[in-house]
Formats: sequence, structure tokens, C-alpha cells
Amino acid sequence: MVKFSKELEAQLIPEWKDAFVDYRDLKKQIKKMKVSKIISKPSQHPDGDFGVSIFDSIRFFAKKISDKFQNSENETDIIQVKCKSIDDGEDGVYVTDLSQLFNEEDEAKQFFKKLDNELNKVNQFYKEREDELHKKRENLNKQLQSILDLNQILNKRRRKNSMPSLNGGNSPRSWSSPDRSSSFSESSIELAESPEMSETEEVLAALERNGVYFMDSGTRTKAKNGKPKMAMKIDSPGNTPRSATSIVYEDMINHLKKESSGEFINPKKVQCFEKKIRGAFMELYKGLGLLRTYSSLNMKAFVKIMKKFDKVSNQNASECYLKAVKESHFISSDKVVRLMDEVESIFEKHFANNDRKKAMKFLRPQQRKASHMVTFFVGLFTGCFVSLFTVYALLAHLMGIFYGGRRKDYMNTVYPIFSMFALLSLHLFMHGCNLFMWKSKRINYNFIFESSPKTALTYRDAFLMCTTFMTIVVGALVIHLLLGASGYPQGPVDAIPGLLLLLAFSMLVCPFNIFYRPTRYRFIRIIRNIVCCPFFKVALVDFFMADQLTSQIPLLRHLETIACNLLARNFRTHHYETCSDVKLFQELTYVISFFPYYWRAMQCARRWFEEPKGEHLGNMGKYVSAMVAAGAKLTYERNKDDHVWFAMVLVTSGVATVYQLYWDFYRDWGLLRSTSTNLWLRDNLILKNKSIYYMSMALNAVLRVAWLETTMKIDKDSEKKLLDFLLASLEVIRRGHWNFYRLENEHLNNVGKYRAVKEVPLPFGEIDSDG
Repeated sequence: MVKFSKELEAQLIPEWKDAFVDYRDLKKQIKKMKVSKIISKPSQHPDGDFGVSIFDSIRFFAKKISDKFQNSENETDIIQVKCKSIDDGEDGVYVTDLSQLFNEEDEAKQFFKKLDNELNKVNQFYKEREDELHKKRENLNKQLQSILDLNQILNKRRRKNSMPSLNGGNSPRSWSSPDRSSSFSESSIELAESPEMSETEEVLAALERNGVYFMDSGTRTKAKNGKPKMAMKIDSPGNTPRSATSIVYEDMINHLKKESSGEFINPKKVQCFEKKIRGAFMELYKGLGLLRTYSSLNMKAFVKIMKKFDKVSNQNASECYLKAVKESHFISSDKVVRLMDEVESIFEKHFANNDRKKAMKFLRPQQRKASHMVTFFVGLFTGCFVSLFTVYALLAHLMGIFYGGRRKDYMNTVYPIFSMFALLSLHLFMHGCNLFMWKSKRINYNFIFESSPKTALTYRDAFLMCTTFMTIVVGALVIHLLLGASGYPQGPVDAIPGLLLLLAFSMLVCPFNIFYRPTRYRFIRIIRNIVCCPFFKVALVDFFMADQLTSQIPLLRHLETIACNLLARNFRTHHYETCSDVKLFQELTYVISFFPYYWRAMQCARRWFEEPKGEHLGNMGKYVSAMVAAGAKLTYERNKDDHVWFAMVLVTSGVATVYQLYWDFYRDWGLLRSTSTNLWLRDNLILKNKSIYYMSMALNAVLRVAWLETTMKIDKDSEKKLLDFLLASLEVIRRGHWNFYRLENEHLNNVGKYRAVKEVPLPFGEIDSDG
């Protein structure tokens, strides 16, 4: 059975960690009271009682029954939990009065004072989040009403222009239908039907009914008929650079300039607004669910801690205190449940075509069940990989491809493809190990990565992808050897690595719902966010993936080599020196080596732009120093006899390594805290064995300085390639090792300061409730 403290750590929201009951501290106080024997126990036998009588058992049970009845009569006098009003009289503060609980009253008061503080903290936080979510719901309802008004205007104009003879078709439909009409609050929507009212005035009236105004230097102007005029300024503090109000306004201006008939509100833009509203409702529902989880976990904590207290104190104080907890706001309030019901009904009506099952798939995605078939295929492909690799090694040895004249051509043909897929598979294997460790240590990685429980990868899935990749790659290598030995033309045979790369790319972009399509498409979106990082808001999963790319620079360089060989048709001509001797290829090597660090630096710059903190600039400096070190190493590889560049490599790489080690240990892992209760670690640790943290720091430092091997002068090209592959593999292993402690620190301390509920940019910004 899992201890409640572990369950609490696994389910708590990192952003709200300080608002949860301090369960560990309360448990420590109870243990302290028990160990120091502050709570006195009554003696079992009175003085002068010698020997044992046959009536002792009868007296014992009679005393137990009398004590039980006496306690039931006086249990209301043991403790009294009162809710005292503060100055404004709105909120209550819980205070416990002790009457006859212990002789050592000071310790009891200290415990219950701490308990009262925790209860008041939970209550206050719950009220603040509840009010915040209630305001969001009101704002979203107004936003939704505005979109429905625009849709109704759009549909009315469409019917008037295209089907003037038809007056029907008013049945409620969801926005997924072509006309996207809706029955939401239709009784309250009264659009002007007067023929003299233009479409521009109609849109203005619809927006202003929901609190969205067009202003001219802060002053509203009206026409003679009392309707608001359209002015040159919009009063809408949108959360995005261009809010929906400004887009609608631009459409109006363009319509007045052209003086053309027909629709001027772009339906595609309205659909974009609808998607934002749908996402905002999903985030609101997620926030309500997290708040309900917050309430239930804290209630469990109070029950557990009071049961422990009763067991130690031999008193029945829990019943009275838990009664007060149940009457407190975070338990007694049903506002969150009512808000969830409202959101479900709205989402079902307007975003799921009145299909509740479909609505619940969006609002409450179910976690995917573990399949034993995945485990079976992992074992199957692992066995196939080992067998095929053994066959490949025997064939390669018998055919003598690793020595003699064929060695150079074979390494140029096969090495880049094999190394690329080997590094990718190793990274997937390390990710599978990370997923296994995060799950076993109850680190809420799905919540941190904002992954859907229904489509999130498990460690079995990662191992399956890894073994499948390597089985296909080694199988392709065996086929390549067999066809080459059978006398097939060398050109088609050497095209097999290119076909393998084409197969991998096809699997990545495959539109069919196979091969983990949600994961593949999410990976593509994350890569897009990384490449265009200055233009997208940086989420934790974005910079986490960008950090992975900084460890896969050799993979990117292999991809460059393969692309060059394919474009230059080197697999047919076997002139592989064409790519390495071309100046453009050499310059692209610098660019590709810089790209991952550049993307990560731009992410830091974007975060600093959104939140001007020095730590973002410091993090950006780390990646800039890595770029300088990478450039120096590339230049030294081309000038091995130049001692100046050798010194530059030592200096730049040394500075970058020290910088990276500091950031790894102090910032990313949260270690090396001089004030921590755990020597040079941090206060909160998930692993019980502290020595593991010290060994991990030493291992990370050793793998960080593996670049020293690149300064060795190796004449043979094949040996240099094998050394590069070994160093690249060690860097992937170091990154997988780094990933565990980075996410552990994020789970415990919310280092990235990311919100539990995302702020979705709304189409019309904040709408004033007073209109």
C-alpha cells in the first residue's frame, strides 16, 4: 500500500505546492511529541496492586466501556474549533481552543496552532482560485455570446443574399456544421431587424451588448438615431498582438472603403475566434478539475493527520476538528461543481453537437491503458535486433568490409545512416528509462509536459519504438550486405540507406492514425515552435526538447552528410570527397552546429522579453558560450597543426563546460544549496539514498569533459568516425541522465514558474462586466 505522503507528492500541482497542507511538518510534530513522551499515558496498574486476579479482565472491560461513555458525553469539550471573523467580516479564520486535552497544554497548542494555520491557508487559497475561475467563466460566457451574435449576423446575411426565398433552417447546430449556427441563449439574442440598419451597425450593436466598444480617444460618439458610431480607436486590451476586435474593425474599414456588397466579416476569422473560445473553455474546465483535486487531497491530509494524532494522544479529538474542516469553505462550497456542470453543458451544446460522449473526450481525456501486446513486441523486436546484429557482424567479418579497399567506401555509405538511427534509438531508449523512473518515483511528468493522458507515451511505447527502429536499421544493413555480395548493381544497393531515410520521414508525417500519430504530430509542432522560437510562446516542453537537440548535433551533421550525398548522387559515383571538399558544405557544418544553441538562446531571449529576469539572460549566455566553443572545435578540426586554435579550443570549451556544470547543478537540478538540510543538495529529495545525487554530479561532470578526446590527433578517418560516434553516444546518455533530475526539480519546486492552467488569449480581450 502506498503511503499517503507519496500519493500527495505524486498528485500535487507544482505551482500550488506551497498552498497544500504541510503534511510532512505536521507528521514530524506528532512524531516529536511521541518520541519525547510529551503526551503522558495512564499507568496500567495502580500502586499497591500486586499479583493478578481472575476479575482483572472483567474490571478492564468495564473500565473501557465506562471511559467510552464518559468520552462520548464530554467529547465536545475536548477541543473547540471556532471560526472568527476578521475586520471586513467576509472571511473566517479558524482557531482551536483546548480545554482539557492534555496536561502538557503548550505542545498541544503548538500543534493545533500549526494545524489552524494550514486550514486557514487552504481555505484562503481555495477562495481566491474559486473567485478567479468564476470571473473567467463570466468573461468566457460574454465572449461566447459575442461570437454567437456574429455568427447569427453572418448566417442571416448569407440567407438574405443567397437564399432570399427560404426562411427556415433555424434548427440548433453546433459550430462543427457548415453554417455553425447555434441555439446558445437564443432567447436573449435580439438582433435588430430594421431594414435601415447596416451590417456594420449590426455588428457594432452585437459587440457592444457584450461589452466590446469602439472608442475614439476614449470618448464614445453616437449618431442621430442614438446608435454608436464607428471611430478610429478600439477599446480592447487584447492578450494577443491583434485581438478579434481589431480584426473585425479592419474588416469594417475595408468594407466601407470598397463599398462592396456581400459579406465583409471573414468566416475563417470567426472560426479562429471559435477555436480560441473552445480552448479557453477546456482550460477553464481543467482548472476547475485541479481545484477539486486540491480540495480532496487536502481533506485526505487532514483526516490522515488527525487519525495519527488520535492514535498518539489516545484521545478522540479528530471527530470535532474534522467536523469543522468539513464545514469550511473548501469542502462545503459547491460552486466548483456547479461551474463544472455549466461548462460541460455549454461545451456539449456548442462544441460537440449535443453529443455528451464527444464533449467528455475533450474535457476528460481518459488515460490509455497499458497493453501487454506492447511488452510482447518489445521482447520480440529485441530478440530480432540481437539476432540480426549477430548475423550482420558475422557477414561483415566474412566479407572483410572493415579492412582492405572496401572499408572507406562502406564507411562513407553506411556509417552516416547507421549512426543517425543508432543515436536516435539510444535517445528513445534513454527516454524510456526516464519515463520508467519518473513513473516509479511518482513524478507527474504528463502534467509538467502538458501531455494528454489518452495519447501520452509510456516507457513501453518508447522501448517499442527504440527496438523497432534498430531492428529495421540492422535488417537494412544485412540486406545491403547480401545484395552487394550477390552481384547486384552497386548503385541500387547503395541507395538502400537513402530509402531507409525516406521510410523514416514517411512514418513521421504519415497522416493515418497509426504509429502513434498524436505523438508524431505533437513532435512536429514542438520542432516548429523551436525553429520559429522568437515568434511562439515558450512552453516547458519546447525548451526541454530544444535541450535534447543540443545533445544531438552529431545526428544533425550526419543528416547533412546524407542529404549532400543524395543530392550529389555520390552513392552512384562514389566520389564522397565531393561534399567534404566543397566550401559551402563546410560553412553549413558551422550553421548546423550552431542552430540548436541558437534556438535555445532565442527561447531564453523570448522568455526574458515576457518576464525580464536576469536568470533568462544568464541561461542565454550559457548557450552563446557553447556556440563559441563549438565554432572553435570545428575550426581546430580543419587546422590540427595550429597551436593557436588548440589553445582557443581549451579556453572556450573550458569556460563553456564550467558554465554548463554550474547551470546543471545549481539551476537545473537545484543542488549545491549551502543552506540545505542535506549537505550541498536541496531540502526536498525524491531519492532516499543521498549518495546517488553526489555520484550523479560526478558522472555528469565526467561526461561534460568528454570533449577533451576530440583534441587527440587521429590519422585514420574510420577510427576518428568511431570515436566521434562513441562521444556522441556518451552525450546522449548524459542528456538522459540529466533529464531525470531536471524534471525531478521541476516537480518539486516548479523552477520554470509555469502555470497549472494556461492563459488562453481570448478573441475580445477582457470584457468589462459593467458594459
